[in-house]
Amino acid sequence: MQVRNVVRAMIAGLAATGGLAAAAPAGAPTLAALARIESGEWQFKALDSDAPPRSICIADARPLIQFGHGNAQCQHKVLVDDANVARVTYVCPGTGHGQTSVKVATQRNFNLETQGILSGAPFDEQYEARRVGDCAAGVARLK
Repeated sequence: MQVRNVVRAMIAGLAATGGLAAAAPAGAPTLAALARIESGEWQFKALDSDAPPRSICIADARPLIQFGHGNAQCQHKVLVDDANVARVTYVCPGTGHGQTSVKVATQRNFNLETQGILSGAPFDEQYEARRVGDCAAGVARLK
């Protein structure tokens, strides 16, 4: 797999397995922009790809701040916390580090930019996410 596709592979894996039951990462901060994001089914579209969007069910938006690292135990540093933007850097001992920015346009639309190192490989991904409804059976879950 190409290094560039590390985070995309995680999203594809979520969609293929039909579910992820992970709690918000321990110590994940509550941020104003993330609190605006409605729970439900969301489609994530990679901004630099023609690949079809992937659906993920979001119950709690806090895991978005370390999107590439899942529910790894990480230390977070909040860089921006306002009603429209959350930007966080984080370090996950043993698995890597990253920086994520979530820009919330509305409760049903946001952009996610994430970059860093995961298991020794760099990643740099950008997504547009749109809420498409309530969570359906079989949709990957991000809690």
